[in-house]
Amino acid sequence: MKKTIFVFSALIVALLVLFQLSKYAYLSGDVSIEIIIAIIAVVFFFIGIYINRKAHRKIENIDSTINLKKIEQLGISQREYEVLVKISQGLSNKEIAEALFVSESTIKTHVSNLLVKLEAKRRTQAIQRAKDLQILGI
Repeated sequence: MKKTIFVFSALIVALLVLFQLSKYAYLSGDVSIEIIIAIIAVVFFFIGIYINRKAHRKIENIDSTINLKKIEQLGISQREYEVLVKISQGLSNKEIAEALFVSESTIKTHVSNLLVKLEAKRRTQAIQRAKDLQILGI
């Protein structure tokens, strides 16, 4: 977290310096406004590429740790897995239902199926069991 804050702070400082330099270059008449805008656009382009690559790396790391074979062995459906992920995020049945655009009773059914398949009595036990089986990317 501290590294992310440092990186974004450094980017903001670098952009402020770039804006100040471009302001002085424009006022002195050395550079036209189009060149300054192009330079700023290129800087933002590379910042976007950097952030995009960093985000994709995190997604790949999470996907590589999930044991897909274990999910199949337990017979967990795609929708039940989505519900399990939402449970691990701390959402209530009502919030999960709203997020997945289904009724609350459907979510209750999925939760009970998950509890049976994961041999758990409570939602917290189900999440812990899922982590132990490496089927949640947390």
